[in-house]
Amino acid sequence: MNEGRAIACMWMRGGTSKGGFFLADDLPADPAERDSLLLRIMGSPDPRQIDGMGGGDPLTSKVAVIARSAREGVDVDYLFLQVFVDQAIVSDSQNCGNMLAGVGPFAIERGLVAATGDRTSVAVYMQNTGQVAVATVETPGGCVSYAGDVAISGVPGSSAPIPLVFRDTAGSSCGALLPTGNATDVINGVACTLIDNGMPCVVIAASDVGIAGDEDRDTLDAHMAMKQQVEGIRLQAGPMMNLGDVTEKSVPKMMLVSAPRGGGAIAVRSLIPHRVHASIGVLGAVSVATACLIEGSPAARVAVIADGREKRIAVEHPSGVTECVVTVDENGHPVAAGMLRTARKLMDGMVFA
Repeated sequence: MNEGRAIACMWMRGGTSKGGFFLADDLPADPAERDSLLLRIMGSPDPRQIDGMGGGDPLTSKVAVIARSAREGVDVDYLFLQVFVDQAIVSDSQNCGNMLAGVGPFAIERGLVAATGDRTSVAVYMQNTGQVAVATVETPGGCVSYAGDVAISGVPGSSAPIPLVFRDTAGSSCGALLPTGNATDVINGVACTLIDNGMPCVVIAASDVGIAGDEDRDTLDAHMAMKQQVEGIRLQAGPMMNLGDVTEKSVPKMMLVSAPRGGGAIAVRSLIPHRVHASIGVLGAVSVATACLIEGSPAARVAVIADGREKRIAVEHPSGVTECVVTVDENGHPVAAGMLRTARKLMDGMVFA
């Protein structure tokens, strides 16, 4: 890699995350060379990422790599990469449903997908998990529009809606919705639901790790005893979820749940996994919403869920509420999940490494 190399990229906000969107052809094909380049672009490892584009937070140190897809019924392939802030690690071990919100607009802007009218559907294959999502993008006059009146928690102002519908999310990383086959498992004396409906998660009652569940992010980030207890559970849960040794992985996410306070279905504080999330990841919210429907789980014990086959589940988090929709079959098993996100183009040009 030559110093000062210029790479075409678009910087975007997707949902409550932010990062660089690249065409796969513009990055090295060799993963090690690619990861070295991305660390340089983001300025990692450094807590401030002062010599790069990252914002000193996991939510702003993300990358989406997009390519035209050869898969039947799919428009583009999307690889998500989490660039660690203070470690020289680039991880593909998880998906990101927030950055997914920017994939459709990016694909249309880059000419990978042609606009089809006032709205354009983009089928996205998520390489991290092997699942497909369909994003619907506002394209009046054949051009992507980011302006609109949809507001999502954790993002100021409003933008155009980008509905996301996920296909076949259950067990996408772990092989089954409940990889151990149990509604609950006891790890280090704590009842846990190990679940994967798009994001591997461990769902724990907040009270079981000594918190109320409505604390702010900074308070919980400073609670080292709680974080050590949660990490001990996570390290044991990894192999149980078919994820192997997760010491240096960003999954599973740890979800500390409690009764809702603001009229939603459930409250959650998410560790991702070593820092407390400012809100909650899209697919993490879907997995927590699904856990609310599993009888006997820590989530189901505190969740407020209405009747019906289409479950609208509002997940409360530190920045507000994330609305999930989980459709169940006649036996109560989830068959489809989705949510509403927004995105915005922030910069389009060349980044230097």
